[in-house]
Order: sequence, then C-alpha cells, then structure tokens
Amino acid sequence: MTECKSLLKDISYQVIKGSDDRSVSSVVYNSDQVEKDCMFICIVGAKFDAHEKAAEAAEKGAAVLVVSHEVKLPKDASVTVIKVEDTRYAMAFISAAYFGNPADKLKVIGITGTKGKTTTTYLVKSILEHAGHKVGLVGTIETIIGDKKIPAQNTTPESYILQKSFQEMLDAGCDMAVMEVSSQGLMQHRCQGFTFELGIFTNIEPDHIGPNEHKDFEDYMRCKGLLFKQCRKGIVNCDDAHWKQVTKEHTCQLLTYGFSREADLYADDVKLIKGEGFLGVDFKVKGLMDFEVEFHAPGRFSVYNALTAIAICHHFGIPADKMKEGLMEAKVKGRIELIKVSKDFALMIDYAHNAMALESLLTTLKEYEPGRLVCMFGCGGDRSKIRRYEMGEVSGRLADLTVITSDNPRTEKPEAIIEDIKTGIAKTEGRYIEIVDRREAIAYVIRYGKPGDVIVLAGKGHEDYQEIQGKKYPMDERDIIADVLAGRQDPPENADSL
Repeated sequence: MTECKSLLKDISYQVIKGSDDRSVSSVVYNSDQVEKDCMFICIVGAKFDAHEKAAEAAEKGAAVLVVSHEVKLPKDASVTVIKVEDTRYAMAFISAAYFGNPADKLKVIGITGTKGKTTTTYLVKSILEHAGHKVGLVGTIETIIGDKKIPAQNTTPESYILQKSFQEMLDAGCDMAVMEVSSQGLMQHRCQGFTFELGIFTNIEPDHIGPNEHKDFEDYMRCKGLLFKQCRKGIVNCDDAHWKQVTKEHTCQLLTYGFSREADLYADDVKLIKGEGFLGVDFKVKGLMDFEVEFHAPGRFSVYNALTAIAICHHFGIPADKMKEGLMEAKVKGRIELIKVSKDFALMIDYAHNAMALESLLTTLKEYEPGRLVCMFGCGGDRSKIRRYEMGEVSGRLADLTVITSDNPRTEKPEAIIEDIKTGIAKTEGRYIEIVDRREAIAYVIRYGKPGDVIVLAGKGHEDYQEIQGKKYPMDERDIIADVLAGRQDPPENADSL
C-alpha cells in the first residue's frame, strides 16, 4: 500500500471529500481496471470523459478519485476525492512517485521533430551500447527493455506506462533511456514528472494539424518547444528554418548541429556511396569533433540522422571509433531498411505511406542514378482517397516502374483502392503494373530485378500484419522476402518482366 499524500507531493490539489491520509493499493486511469483500494485518475479524453465512471469506481471500492471537475457519487460513498487543475498533468507526477521516480536514476534522452525521431533513437541506442551502456528505448515501433520488445500503441505512451517502463529498465540494468517525444505527448503532459538529460529537435514541417491534434502550425511548434523547458541540455538542428521559434522559451543550454558551418557540430564533404546491394553516405564530422563516417543508409536525411546521434553521444563522451561501429551495425526496422537480396541491385523496406514521405524518399534515391527506380506500394482502406491520388502521381512521376499492390485494405476491396492509385498515375507518363496480392508483388520485383535497380517496398515498414475486413493477418515483408529467396513464393503467372 502507498500513502496517497506521498503520491501527490509534487502537485497542487484540494481535498474535496475524505482525507489524503488514505493508502492506496494501485494507481489506475482505465475504468476497466478499477479495483478495491485503488487510486482512480479521471482522464478527459478526445471521445470519452472518465469522470462519468467516478460513481462506478466508488462502488467498486476505489479509495481515491483524482478529478478536475465535479463528479456525482453515491451518498454513502466512502471514497476520497482529490481535485486538481488537469488530471493528465497530475497523473504524470503521481505515476513518477508511484514507481519511485525511476527517471531520476536514468539518463533520459528525448527526441522530437516531424521526421527522423525513430531512426535516430535506434542509432543512439546502438552507439551507446557499443560503448558499454545498457539502453532502453521507447518509440513509434516498440518499447525495448533488455531482451523484451513491446509493440507500441502510441509514439509517446501515457505517463503511467512511461514511468512503469522506466522502472522496468532500471530493473533490467539500464543506465540510459532514449525515447521519441511526440508533440501530442508533450501537449498531453505524458512526459511530465521528470527532467530529460537531453532534449533534441530534428526538424519541423506542418503535420498533425486537425480537430484532435494541433489547431495550427504555431501550436504544433509551441508544443514541440515544451521539451526545451524540461531538459538540462538541448541539441537542435540549426538548418531548420523554425528552430529559433521552436526553442524561443528554452530554459536549457543549447548546442547546434547541421550542415551549416556555424553549427557547433556539422557535416562536411558529403559523398553518396553505393556497393553490392546497399546505398549509403560518407561524410566528415567537423566542429566539436573531427572524424570521417560511413553510414549505410541513403541520402541527405541519413546524414542528419547520423549527425544527430553523433551530437547526442558526444555529450556522453563516446569516442569516435565507437560511434562509427554503432552506426554501421544499427538496424532500424522499416525505415529505409536495406535487405540484401542480390549483389546486382538494392532493395529496401520503408514506412513511407503518404505523398510527402514517398516523394522525399524517391527523390533521394534518384540521386544515386539507379538503372531503374522501382516503387512497390499500396494505400490503406477506409482512409482519404486524396492520399491515393497523390501517392500514385508521385510514384508515376519519379519511379521508372510502379508496382501497385495492397497495403491494409481494411473494409474496402483492394481492387477499388488500386483504381484510385491509377487515377493519380494517369496524370503522369509513368509505367506501372498492378499485382493485387502483396506477396506476389514482392516476389515479382525481386524475381525481375535488373542490375543497377533500386527497389522500394513502401508503406508497410515495421508492420508485421495486413488488416483485411477487420482482422489482422500475420504478414512481415522480411519473411516474404526470405520465402522468395528460398523459392517458396512465386510471382503471379500472368505477370511479364518489365
């Protein structure tokens, strides 16, 4: 049992009913998990206000309710009611206290930005572990604690889950944690209750603007900037046009990185490199450090990702040789993930699932002057048709061959989605072939790959399922590629080589 008062020590509150001297058995914020003697935190969500479950929680035997507005309770309820200004904000501090403030015993690195967060977290983890640290990770794909990998529900989890993960990291022997920090997570106070050792800003573009997200781009930037009021040191990409606005209210020391020679740490003499089945970059790190890096991921954005990781690891005194080792061995599932299938052509899996991401990826790959740029993708069902038109037009314009296939059709017919994609391609002179079954489409692009090709399997990325008519079926593109190479998956019989 934990004393209620000790959980509330870092927040302002009023005791509306009962006493804060009560003890609680657990802390919960999901009404389905309410149990006898628990503290139930009533969260106001986008679609549901948990204050409506207050009476039910009291009847189930909850000891304490944490609320932000009035609740109706049975007259004989013996529950304590604590009122706070914002229950989400309060939950972050309550959760931290409940788990013993684990983040205070870790060096926590938070990375925010529109692009690059996921890749950079894995690069940082790889480098730090090559230097002898044990590192937990929280992000879009998964949470990694020791040998345990937990699929992610949100880029930045609710504060209770985050604090629980930090405690499990400590128990697993971790001394550091690296995490993606979304603007939504910052806006909803999921990262409150502790101070980041480092806060990182990669870049920002208009995104996540809508009724349940940010009202406008200014609000999006403001929320990103909250990280720099909650970290000991900030590391920011000074090439981004908005970096000063994002960090204008910072309370931390700032270090800059980028291509600009005015940055504290900058990349110079960048070269595109390619070899048997891979694409990459070679560049020199200048400023605070001076060494040369080879990184097997394509394009300018890969330089940024690597440089971000180097700037972070420089803070911890990691030597250049460990940085280079960590970068060479890092694996990021579904983010320009190069899969070796042939010495004659390169194949990669990428999560690009909208026009902006696909255009950025294909434009980057064209810089390597491939024999052919082959783009295989589909679009999700029950989503905007505009995305289908736009992605079709982008691939038709930039790829030498587009292979249109299925993504997650959900409740729609895959053939109907493909017709929408073809509407976009029709605005271009791009060549295409349609293969509805994604397994057969993958078999096709591998079987008919030509020397010098660069082949992209776009849209699914790290996903290991395909959603059809409300059910998720196992489907990992890496497994399909293995089946093709082993002769267990053939291309469609009616598909000709193009």
